[in-house]
Amino acid sequence: MNAPRYPDLILHNGRFTTLDRTNPTANAVAIRDGRFTDVGDARAILPLAGPATNIIDLQGRPVLPGLIDNHLHLIRGGLNYNMELRWDGVRSLADAMAMLRAQVAITPAPQWVRVVGGFTEHQFAEKRLPTLEELNAAAPDTPVFILHLYDRALLNGAALRAVGYTKDTPEPPGGQILRDSAGNPTGLLLAKPNASILYATLAKGPKLPPDYQKNSTRHFMRELNRLGVTGALDAGGGFQNYPDDYQIIEELAKEGALTVRLAYNLFTQKPKEEKDDFLKWTASSKYQQGDDYFRHNGAGEMLVFSAADFEDFRQPRPDMAPNMEDDLEGVVRILAQNRWPWRMHATYDETISRALDVFEKVNKDIPLQGLHWFFDHAETISPQSIDRIAALGGGVAVQHRMAYQGEYFVERYGAAAAEATPPVAHMLRSGVNVSAGTDATRVASYNPWVSLSWLVTGQTVGGLRITPRHNCLDRDEALRMWTENVTWFSNEVGKKGRIAPGMLADLLVPDRDFFTCAESDIADTTSLLTMVGGKVVYAAGPFADYDAPIPPAMPDWSPVRRYGGFAAWGAKTAPAVQQAACGCSSRCGMHGHQHATAWTKSLPVSDLKSFWGALGCSCWAV
Repeated sequence: MNAPRYPDLILHNGRFTTLDRTNPTANAVAIRDGRFTDVGDARAILPLAGPATNIIDLQGRPVLPGLIDNHLHLIRGGLNYNMELRWDGVRSLADAMAMLRAQVAITPAPQWVRVVGGFTEHQFAEKRLPTLEELNAAAPDTPVFILHLYDRALLNGAALRAVGYTKDTPEPPGGQILRDSAGNPTGLLLAKPNASILYATLAKGPKLPPDYQKNSTRHFMRELNRLGVTGALDAGGGFQNYPDDYQIIEELAKEGALTVRLAYNLFTQKPKEEKDDFLKWTASSKYQQGDDYFRHNGAGEMLVFSAADFEDFRQPRPDMAPNMEDDLEGVVRILAQNRWPWRMHATYDETISRALDVFEKVNKDIPLQGLHWFFDHAETISPQSIDRIAALGGGVAVQHRMAYQGEYFVERYGAAAAEATPPVAHMLRSGVNVSAGTDATRVASYNPWVSLSWLVTGQTVGGLRITPRHNCLDRDEALRMWTENVTWFSNEVGKKGRIAPGMLADLLVPDRDFFTCAESDIADTTSLLTMVGGKVVYAAGPFADYDAPIPPAMPDWSPVRRYGGFAAWGAKTAPAVQQAACGCSSRCGMHGHQHATAWTKSLPVSDLKSFWGALGCSCWAV
């Protein structure tokens, strides 16, 4: 007789939201060989334990399926994460600049201090970016590069010297170097109409050596795990070259060291050489090659450069080149013939409708049905284009870029136009395949809870409500956008995204109840316990004993060592100040009457009272 096969792990005393419509809730699960084997009641599941079964009491906490980002630049982001000072989630420019000054003080030459996206000026209490004068005062000798979305970059004088931009530097194609009256660069670079100048300038900075890049990628994945992310679709990216820039992630995959499941797309490398890229890659790579942790997912997000409409809403909508259709058809025919799905960056409906003309033409000769192709972003997609996508069996992967750029969109196009930008609720009702993600790490933050908050509330990170209630999602719909819906986009339907027998055992235990917490609290959610394939990849708080920490961030001056990631969570917490001690008789303009809360935030300053007082807090003398 065969010996009984016991579970490797049992989780019980939890409140599981399974997203399995046949069994929507449970209080226990059993896991074996990386998959859920039993989902249901603890009275039936606990007796399944064998002598070697690990059992974890979840202490009555909620449990959700692991989150899957439909559009993340994880490979590129991982190579650079340890070098980047993240302003994601930082609530004031004063905090951000204090972080920058502290980082400048420990960053050795010739390294830069880089703030590479993930934030917007609207998240700051001051509602502005630093001035170039402030950057130069904070860092007279250390190069500082600050990327704000994909609209501009700020460089201090040391960074201008490091990249060699002078009075004689010619104006770059697709961008602008702002100059003073004498013709000297000021330090402000503008993306007009695309971000090439921003990419190219950032690429001039020092890179980490390979062993540091591996450590950096592990820390980026751990930060994602801290937020409950267990899977992602990597969308390639500018200046992310295949195969050179994929060596680190491939090494980690071979070592079994990935803590985020990754399906990667191949992004074309050079203008006018797109067909050559895809002819070469379709001959040497097989769609879906790999395993459940690291696998090939097709082409994109860039298919041809002539079809790329960058999303800087401060600038007018760019018109695509007349040769867009011819360029795109050549590539799409190669992909369709080889049964490679694709993803295509498209911000505006004008681009989407022209691309659909090409897809429909190819479809007449090579049926696209069954290929999991889709558009990314699609902020201004029309109902007609949604119907055309549905008819061709495609999808739309939306991201929370409007949470960071909604103010700019409203300023240019008006509040009415922003009400359904993108029209997520309409897409869901239309039956088209649709899911959610971030487009991190540059144009928005990698924090999935910011996206979930935006889907539910319709508000930007600056607090502007751009989406009326009837266009927002309920919390169940929003969660499905980040879990089971994403699996269509990686052709893994039925494999993950729900907590059900046979599914990959990916889950998180959030630090609050997503379904009942205040809407204003959604974006602040983190995970207390994250599992991928039934293995703990992050644990904190009551589950900290189950955690398996990784080596410290390298190099030793890495901002990750001091600040962690989103909202500088890793900074040392200041001593608590009892709110009862407050002696101010008038309302504080900075804190209201939440002084204890404010003073216990992680702030990179030694004297919190005088720090806030410098910003005009009326109770600084407490």
